[in-house]
Amino acid sequence: MNYQCTRNSAEHVSAAQAIAQGISEDGGLFVPESLPQYDSSVLEGMKDGTYLDRAERILGDFLTDFTPEEIRECVKKAYGGEKFSGGHPAPLVELPNCPAPVHLLELWHGPTCAFKDMALQLLPHLLTKSLQKIHSDKTAVILVATSGDTGKAALEGFRDVAGTKIMVFYPQNGVSAMQKTQMTTQEGENVAVCAIEGNFDDAQTGVKRIFTDPAMKETLAENGMMFSSANSINWGRLLPQIVYYFSAYSDLLKAGKVQLGQEINIVVPTGNFGNILAAYYAKKMGLPVHKLICASNANNVLTEFLRTGVYDRNRQFFTTISPSMDILVSSNLERLLYDLTGRDSERVAGWMQQLSETGRYEVEPEILKQLQEIFYAGFCDDAQTCGAIHEIYNMSHYVCDTHTAVAIQVYRHYLAETQDTKTPTVVASTANPYKFATSVLLSVDQTKASGDDLANVRALEALTGAPIPQPIAALEGKPVRFTQCCTPDGMSDMVLSGLGIAKE
Repeated sequence: MNYQCTRNSAEHVSAAQAIAQGISEDGGLFVPESLPQYDSSVLEGMKDGTYLDRAERILGDFLTDFTPEEIRECVKKAYGGEKFSGGHPAPLVELPNCPAPVHLLELWHGPTCAFKDMALQLLPHLLTKSLQKIHSDKTAVILVATSGDTGKAALEGFRDVAGTKIMVFYPQNGVSAMQKTQMTTQEGENVAVCAIEGNFDDAQTGVKRIFTDPAMKETLAENGMMFSSANSINWGRLLPQIVYYFSAYSDLLKAGKVQLGQEINIVVPTGNFGNILAAYYAKKMGLPVHKLICASNANNVLTEFLRTGVYDRNRQFFTTISPSMDILVSSNLERLLYDLTGRDSERVAGWMQQLSETGRYEVEPEILKQLQEIFYAGFCDDAQTCGAIHEIYNMSHYVCDTHTAVAIQVYRHYLAETQDTKTPTVVASTANPYKFATSVLLSVDQTKASGDDLANVRALEALTGAPIPQPIAALEGKPVRFTQCCTPDGMSDMVLSGLGIAKE
């Protein structure tokens, strides 16, 4: 299977090239030429397999230039051993006392306590093998823009991986205290972290600009290096996320919670659209999905787009208590549009140019009709997010983070509008609550909170009994290694400096 560019469908590359390169020369994203199709017999066959078995099957159908042995090795390194607590990388937990059958897909049992681990424990192994396959002896320079979780997960995944260097940019005032501590204390000889004066969109735009700058690429090449990406613009980041939706359905089948072929709803809190796009691809591949429910916070650009067909980033930007969703430019929407237009790269390129030049574009009525058939979209503000955390805890004694709470609240909106209480629903739970301990504690019992994030971690444990994950507990007293900050315009210089390359 080869891969096409969303802005030039005549461009075809291998899976290894797509993963190694990360993004097309013209800024477009790579997508598979076709999607494997899974009928009921395949779903039945996955039911009794392990998570690793399911991952091997799905990755093998997309990465056809990898041998089964290579894929097995990558999957085992990513998900085997003790990296994911509890023995199952992505377990389902039923939420009791709900008006409809709801299961939380806990995607945060990895080493950084967020769903990004599900892909970023695997991507370094896929990338190093991809570099070998394209006969590149260059050092891969991984540039990452993060709204909080991707940065730490990428740093941890690529830490001391031979043949790689990684630099992460995060918005100075746009991540939680815990997320910042996780990144700035990161260990490893090949890692670097830098704050920027701006928001996530500024960081993401800056990284894309560096990726497509011919002079920067030439400078790196002269120094034996090449750029790659760990953001979900890289197909190697997005592909592993398809696996856990199939795995969730398999676990529901095995537990007798659904019958083979029975449809489910999937609710995803998202800002950059990658996590819900993976669910969309799973649906296209044959996963029985009734509705994909896209949940946003106050930065509700996706809600407006999915409801009206107008994408407009020219709006107030909100810094919220669900910071990983504080995004106004959703990169992965480009892949969805490419699919819905019948792979019309010219149309997609036109919309992306409009977005770059004016901050806005509008799709035609037939595209909007398709969007509304597939997706339900909603959003909630911080007050509703806090209310959802409080009510879920009181109702079920379950402690959820601020992003999962957004998903649950928007699902409540969906139920109120549709009365769809019969369809079993899977909610993507994207982070451990201790990553956002202060906001969660304030939501459960505001009288217990203090100004110190680590003190609030201990107070949340004392109040709820939910165990503190070891990676969070280990942060106390850890020395800060990275204190740099730059403007978006200074990101290129920061990259060169971090790589030890003198500016010409």
